[in-house]
Amino acid sequence: QVQLVESGGGLVQAGGSLRLSCAASGSIFSINAMGWYRQAPGKQRELVAAITSGGSTNYADSVKGRFTISRDNAKNTVYLQMNSLKPEDTAVYYCNADRFSVVGLKIDYWGQGTQVTVSS
Repeated sequence: QVQLVESGGGLVQAGGSLRLSCAASGSIFSINAMGWYRQAPGKQRELVAAITSGGSTNYADSVKGRFTISRDNAKNTVYLQMNSLKPEDTAVYYCNADRFSVVGLKIDYWGQGTQVTVSS
């Protein structure tokens, strides 16, 4: 099992910045990729950014150039630096980690979510 605890959400004006953190504990040796998803009211959860254990990153087109994901393997923590925030970035942000079972099945773990609100 993997436990994920997020922090760093809040209220910010448009154009401002926030940094989200997600600390992993438990069976962390088995973690493959970690990432951030978000879900706005009435919308589906969507990928924001992800990073593999090797450091490869992937971003949603809507956040490229504004958000940066990073990972500190020594601290088992993943970060999301969010700059130039827009009102449309308002959502609950969820930390995600995945691993593969011994038979190759992908298993996802989720944090409890942290609210990010960007005012115009």
